[in-house]
Amino acid sequence: VQLQASGGGLVQAGGSLRLSCLASGLTFTSASVGWFRQAPGKEREFVAGINRSATSTVNSSSMKGRFTMSGDNAKNTVYLEMNSLLPEDTAVYYCAADPQTYDVVYTSSMNYRYWGQGTLVTVSS
Repeated sequence: VQLQASGGGLVQAGGSLRLSCLASGLTFTSASVGWFRQAPGKEREFVAGINRSATSTVNSSSMKGRFTMSGDNAKNTVYLEMNSLLPEDTAVYYCAADPQTYDVVYTSSMNYRYWGQGTLVTVSS
């Protein structure tokens, strides 16, 4: 299983980015998928997650509605739309996935078996 995250880059505060995560060896319709991020010197934190049927998403309250996760099962890709970016959003963003029996969203990194390599998002002030 490989997860390929992309779409990171340098953006000014207030700007937007869309991250993508493409899976191979795993079908997202059979997996829960999440986005996490890790800033320098900080622990990895949950950003957003989607259940395997792509009918439910959970966003971290700390993002205050600025981030939206969605999925395109036909492309086996999930997205993270990030708006009104702040310098404190600077981090490496990871997508993660795990085949799940239950059609729920998992917010703990411990529930995810497969991880992408991460994509760096840098927000300048």
